[in-house]
Amino acid sequence: MSGNTFGTLFAVTNFGESHGPAIGCVIDGCPPGMELSEADIQPDLDRRRPGTSRHVTQRREPDQVEILSGVYEGRTTGTPICLLIRNTDQRSKDYGDILASFRPGHADYTYLQKYGLRDPRGGGRSSARLTAPMVAAGAVARKWLAQAHGIALRGCMQQLGEIDIPFESWAHVPENPFFAPVADVSHLEAYMDSLRKAGDSCGARIRVTASGVPAGLGEPLFDKLDADIAWAMMGINAVKGVEIGAGFKSITQRGTTHGDAMSPEGFRSNNAGGVLGGISTGQDLEVSIAIKPTSSILSPRESIDVRGAPVEVVTKGRHDPCVGIRATPIAEAMLALVVIEHVLRQRAQNADVRPPLAPIAAGQA
Repeated sequence: MSGNTFGTLFAVTNFGESHGPAIGCVIDGCPPGMELSEADIQPDLDRRRPGTSRHVTQRREPDQVEILSGVYEGRTTGTPICLLIRNTDQRSKDYGDILASFRPGHADYTYLQKYGLRDPRGGGRSSARLTAPMVAAGAVARKWLAQAHGIALRGCMQQLGEIDIPFESWAHVPENPFFAPVADVSHLEAYMDSLRKAGDSCGARIRVTASGVPAGLGEPLFDKLDADIAWAMMGINAVKGVEIGAGFKSITQRGTTHGDAMSPEGFRSNNAGGVLGGISTGQDLEVSIAIKPTSSILSPRESIDVRGAPVEVVTKGRHDPCVGIRATPIAEAMLALVVIEHVLRQRAQNADVRPPLAPIAAGQA
């Protein structure tokens, strides 16, 4: 009912608030026997954590993960794994001015309407800080997926505000703070510098892929693989749109183009994004998400207070001018959680199924 748990066979329950003593998650259903330590999880948290460049929030959180349960002598036991990330750099006084008013575009208003009270410190439960436990859980999932099935996940930024980012190489992604697949990001840095000086924010478009996904994952109707992917991505803070494969470009494509031709050598293209009829084709899963501009900005905006009176809101504190800059590892994690859920479901339901045709993913565009 409360919507804090993601998944069923690999269930992740997220807990904590932005300015509470800690945040974290409990993973229930991780297969036993996998070697697991904090060192397996920390690299993904380091990619997401704040304060890594001048273009993101300057909140200084080490985001050191602690494994509290579910691992014995370095291996998962099959029992719940509790992951804890302590908050160490809260500055709650920055939010005193918004206690009685609502930031436009933020969840302040809706949280108060739902619960009758709200935690204004850093957005409380609605803060993007609560994506860190999902990244930690995703790191556990992606290790199992890589070892058990050779599945790999990666992502990059495709657009920053008005700037389209062409794809050059995956090798460039870890070399810059934008996760951009290009060698030169100086124009992106200049754009963000001007945005910060103006006290404004922007959105972003993120691409995330999964390769090595076996054919046959997903269900025919309401638990379609692509439907679950969209549901997961919309669960990320600030995401306002999801595309699978060609997405909205499908509108202008003809059937002769959009339908991915098949041959003995493989699929000729991947407009379907690796999913047909809700079931994986064996091609790469291709997903793009649209992230809205950050709601907490310095520019004054019209709003109302808790009595309904008009006010002008200026949000102080340390915020990302573009939350999309740190969203790539989050999107990768959520895709990993969807894939592991469907892999475990397929193993439980159809483990003895022997397909009459070998997968034909080879040769995809």
